[in-house]
Amino acid sequence: MSLTRRDVLLVGAGALAGAARLAPAARAEGAERHGISAFGDLKYPADFAHFDYVDPNAPKGGVFSQIGPSRMYNQNFQTFNSFNSFILKGDAAQGMELTFATLMKSASDEPDAMYGLAARAVQISDDGLTYRYAIRPEARFHDGSRLTAHDAAFSLNILKEKGHPLITQRMRDYAGAEATDDATLAVRFAPGRARDVPLFIASLPIFSRAYYSTHPFEESNLNIPLGSGAYRVGRFDAGRYIEYDRVPDWWGAELPVSVGTNNFAVLRYEFYRDREVGFVGFTAKNYLFREEFTSRVWATRYDFPARRDGKVKRDVLPDDTPSGAQGWFPNQRREKFKDRRVREALIYAFDFEWTNKNVMYGSYERTHSMFQNSPMMAKGPPSPEESALLEPFRGRVPDEVFGEPFVPPVSDGSGRDRNLLRKANALLNEAGCVLKGTHRVTRTGEPFTIEFLIDDTTFQPHHLSYVKNLETLGIAATIRLVDPVQYKARQDDRDFDVMVARLSFSLTPGDELRTYLSSEAAAIKGSFNIGGIADPVIDALIVKIIAAETRPALMTACKALDRVIRAGRHWVPQWYKASHWIAFWDVFGRPPAKGPRYDRGVPDTWWYDAEKAKKI
Repeated sequence: MSLTRRDVLLVGAGALAGAARLAPAARAEGAERHGISAFGDLKYPADFAHFDYVDPNAPKGGVFSQIGPSRMYNQNFQTFNSFNSFILKGDAAQGMELTFATLMKSASDEPDAMYGLAARAVQISDDGLTYRYAIRPEARFHDGSRLTAHDAAFSLNILKEKGHPLITQRMRDYAGAEATDDATLAVRFAPGRARDVPLFIASLPIFSRAYYSTHPFEESNLNIPLGSGAYRVGRFDAGRYIEYDRVPDWWGAELPVSVGTNNFAVLRYEFYRDREVGFVGFTAKNYLFREEFTSRVWATRYDFPARRDGKVKRDVLPDDTPSGAQGWFPNQRREKFKDRRVREALIYAFDFEWTNKNVMYGSYERTHSMFQNSPMMAKGPPSPEESALLEPFRGRVPDEVFGEPFVPPVSDGSGRDRNLLRKANALLNEAGCVLKGTHRVTRTGEPFTIEFLIDDTTFQPHHLSYVKNLETLGIAATIRLVDPVQYKARQDDRDFDVMVARLSFSLTPGDELRTYLSSEAAAIKGSFNIGGIADPVIDALIVKIIAAETRPALMTACKALDRVIRAGRHWVPQWYKASHWIAFWDVFGRPPAKGPRYDRGVPDTWWYDAEKAKKI
């Protein structure tokens, strides 16, 4: 995971016996809708021609190559051994989601709106529990067979039954789906379903029912599945690179949600085990686009000849999405990290100011909040509306919840702030973790040790000064570097002391919060609840967020949740920046208008410029 921007992208239970009977209220369905959103607001009308942030006349062709900046579910940044991205088993190739169509597609200039892709339109029952999708008759799989409502129903049900735990948990309010005919898909939800569940369902891949009748869905292998998206798997070398070839006669190319996108003939993902080697590969033009995640490299390494000659360009793209909570997450499933005072001591031991100046060239700001860089972040004393949500929990949460939200301490920048270390020492003593000579022991008398688990040498400098401060406190801290496959396995199995993670939420959080923060997720193998946060108050506030009926009410509930989480000292906050650093060989064109507000727009809206390519 990138420590700053590799967002994890978030993309019925068993076969139903016979045709399900809908409740009377669910039978009343309104007019067809061309799009959906959490609160019903849509920017684009039914007859829109294309998204505002694309160039509808963008040329097609050429290659876009990169080290993938994001992953989903079981995908791995550094290697792959599987083409099944939607189960827990295996390490899947980045980009496999490109090969599958979905019911609807998100607009990157709206917080959560989606518009028809495989589905031409949708009708929603008055109670919001049944969504009836009209599947486009022209939708096809890559072998030419028709994509039908039966395929969509099969896909949703198999994902609920056998999908990755992150998928199955978010489908908890999905009650089932059935096709009434080839063109009509009925999706049913449980009463009280979360607001964002229909959006999540509409974003899931549509598989071929016929293909999986002879291929077990739960297998992890390099068999290329039958897709229906704008791209199909092309050349690949497992663990080194994979190419996706644009389908030249793709059925969805002229749809409003597709015009001006999918412009490259080939999308190529490169895999490097070492970031330094990966950077050198970019300077040698082994790939064409790079998002830079290492401040040292951005500040000192871009003075190579191609950059000086203007063949390589750099840019900074603004990022208006929530930056989330990035930091060290102690594994609270282990006894030594269960005490809030111990976790707070770990916060005081980290000198962000020194690290930012000496390791990261002053490029970052300190993370405070689970909802950093968003209107959901708590500031100042609680508003009356926040207080009304929090008051029932008085006595079950720290008193600070009803005052200013917790902000990590600011050090003197020396790397070893004695005042902060004294505070950390006092907190550890209060928690019963005392010094025996020069070594600290836990409350049960065992040596207090911490192993930081990492899979990339780039992160070692960020840990070293922190480790020294912990050693000053008598804690035996070490760094354990493992290969990416072992790293993922230990993360999924919760076999670690402390790991770096970034919990990143959407602009309209709802049911997704359960996968990151709920007590239920803490016990699920492979969930995003890395640190094992399990607090009934947090669970209750997530329910309040899910039940919010307006966006202002949603913002209020998120701020209340933020206060409780920050008061719990559940992670050691690291850093963030509200921008993307990008570098690229000057062979691309991009729309003249400002890019989409909530996405990089790369490679979706860019294209290969043959004239520029000739010059270099």
